[in-house]
Amino acid sequence: LLLLSSRLRPQRAMSKEEDDTLGELVSFGGGADDPFGRGEAGGGPKIHIRIQQRNGRKSITLVEGLDDELDKKKILKAFRKNFSCNGAVVTGKEGGEVIQLQGDQRTNVREFMIEFDVCDGDRILVHGS
Repeated sequence: LLLLSSRLRPQRAMSKEEDDTLGELVSFGGGADDPFGRGEAGGGPKIHIRIQQRNGRKSITLVEGLDDELDKKKILKAFRKNFSCNGAVVTGKEGGEVIQLQGDQRTNVREFMIEFDVCDGDRILVHGS
């Protein structure tokens, strides 16, 4: 099993702590030990990945519609580490939590979520591509 982080960041070796953290993300068992808190795989609401233009060439990637059971802070930490960008979890207009990432990370987010089994690929909608 090739880890996503080893393909994106080959310039340095991972420390023991980083390897343990990433190992938690790769556990596909589900249930109580599941770091993302996924229950049964299957249908559900759509996950929207959008880009929002800031000024000039600057942009923000928004990830909306993630299940409430998912630990968005852990997902954000994995995104930030693997994509080498900053981000935050903010409250959206409708009260749900939204993950914000610096830059255009739409394809990276989609591939990550499918590869690490955060959700099914058919639930993800990428806008603006």
